[in-house]
Amino acid sequence: MTQNWPKHDMSFLDGRRQRRLRRTAWSRDMVRETELLPRDLIWPVFVIEGQNEKTAIKTMPGVERLSIDLMVEAAKAARDAGIPALAIFPNTPDHLRSESGAEAYNPDNLMCRALAAIKSAVPDIGLIADVALDEYSSDGQDGLVRDGEILNDETVAAMVKSALVQAKAGADIIAPSDMMDGRVAAIRAALDADGFEHVQIMSYAAKYASCFYGPFREAVGSGSRLKGDKRTYQMDYANSDEALREIAQDIEEGADSVMVKPGMPYLDIIRRAKDAFNVPIYAYQVSGEYAMIELAGAAGAINRDAAVLESLWAFKRAGANGILTYYALEMARKLGR
Repeated sequence: MTQNWPKHDMSFLDGRRQRRLRRTAWSRDMVRETELLPRDLIWPVFVIEGQNEKTAIKTMPGVERLSIDLMVEAAKAARDAGIPALAIFPNTPDHLRSESGAEAYNPDNLMCRALAAIKSAVPDIGLIADVALDEYSSDGQDGLVRDGEILNDETVAAMVKSALVQAKAGADIIAPSDMMDGRVAAIRAALDADGFEHVQIMSYAAKYASCFYGPFREAVGSGSRLKGDKRTYQMDYANSDEALREIAQDIEEGADSVMVKPGMPYLDIIRRAKDAFNVPIYAYQVSGEYAMIELAGAAGAINRDAAVLESLWAFKRAGANGILTYYALEMARKLGR
């Protein structure tokens, strides 16, 4: 039986058929508006004490903390895959943590030894050093605490000392992640005065008080000891204009690039920042985002590999110049140079 489909008047198209560009793979490639390349990916890595040591992070399947010797090998793998830089986070031993966070500016701390070892063995990969006190404090806060209050200026002074020992150890980029006021200007002035005017600052300029940091806090050992929350210094997730003020201030104070964190829930902030400021904008696909993809993929709820690719392309489409992601090595190898 022949089906007599009703005829529709398609004259309104007037020759305009958008699907023509999507009809073949070569055509889709030809008109693709954004690129995703290994050079767009920064690999966050966690360093621990020991020799030939690696420990699993139970809330981040597939991610491990590595001792310095294994971190050097990881840096070589990243370089060979075309990744431009590593972002390093230490898991400081419990006995070295304190209320003052003084281990942050010990020139022989875990972070500094890792920076020096990697820079010596793999000089052609960039090293991004996190600057905040939560990896060194006994209370899990990013700042110094007195009577329950996070102290801004005293924290900035400690972070300046931390940034200087990191620069001396080989850090190419100092990345203050604390959200204290004035820390970019203070760090920039100290670096320049100490002869490190070539060292960049990548500011965590729009860092939100987010539930998506949970697995990261396990990875660096700060989660279980966190007292209180971080809402007096990290941003309210209801706000977007505030993010632009924070970013503008950090650029004015000397930030060479800025970061939006977390990533996927804040694509609107990335887009607004890209439209408003003529500096490199980075997105951090944080631990909670990684865990959601991994756990949903393992449960069969989504195609894990497809979700990884789609999420990374979303950051580039939103305007990010680069992405900090735990998928960096895997995806760099898949994407190729």
